[in-house]
Amino acid sequence: MDMLRVKKVLNNNALIAEHPVYNEVVLLGKGIGFKKIAGDQITKAEVEKVFVLKNPEEQRQYVELVRQVGEEFVALMNEAIAYVESMLNAPLNEHIHVSLTDHLYFALKRIRDGVEIRNPFRLETELAYPLEYKVALKLAEWLQERLGLAIPEDEVGFIALHIHCALSNAHISNVTKRTQLITQLVNIVENAFKMPVDRNDINYFRFIRHLHFTIDRIESGKYADDVGFLNETLQKECPLSYTLAWKLMKCMQNILKKPVPEAEAVYLTLHLQRLYNAIQAVGCN
Repeated sequence: MDMLRVKKVLNNNALIAEHPVYNEVVLLGKGIGFKKIAGDQITKAEVEKVFVLKNPEEQRQYVELVRQVGEEFVALMNEAIAYVESMLNAPLNEHIHVSLTDHLYFALKRIRDGVEIRNPFRLETELAYPLEYKVALKLAEWLQERLGLAIPEDEVGFIALHIHCALSNAHISNVTKRTQLITQLVNIVENAFKMPVDRNDINYFRFIRHLHFTIDRIESGKYADDVGFLNETLQKECPLSYTLAWKLMKCMQNILKKPVPEAEAVYLTLHLQRLYNAIQAVGCN
């Protein structure tokens, strides 16, 4: 580790240090800031975690966050994030020290105050990011043991989004926009079918997963194989689902501002027809 010296002590467990390459880094470690003053040298043994907040605004946010939530909660979150990294066996984007700490501080306060946590995108999040959701469940159990506070599953969905963002280097606002887009697409489907979709149906799981893959392909420009030869057949055999597929594609194109290849109509129609058949079967019972 390069020679590091204290620039500013945040609390007993966190400080900002001068770095020869990154200018400033945040150092975490139990007692690392205790009795330290600007200019003091920091030994390698004292440092448990180093992260770089290159954006000056992020640095300001973290300093303010540490002041606001207190050093005990910062220490807890540092431990929690290390626990998540150990479960994933992968490093997380360092911004999670700001985003998840800030989110959980206020979420836990609401839970203590008896305020209901509502997440309309929880199931879609679980379907889209099963690994992150599983880790978020484990983290919720860990927090419950440490704090004696039950974490509702709707909150687990929010935690999973933060973990996904830190794992994929995506911004939370972009992930949230995608989830909102998928919810909008589901609403279009339900309006067209004139019936609600069973969120626990396996066909719904597959449909949501396919929507995420479709959006991935649209955003990356890596389109699906050309299966246009099925278009005419599906248009005749599944007219409602085929027309609805094109409506969903137009919605995605308008929101994502990118072209949607015609081949997607085939895949969407097949998924939509399975959903429609499942709804019809329930309605006949």
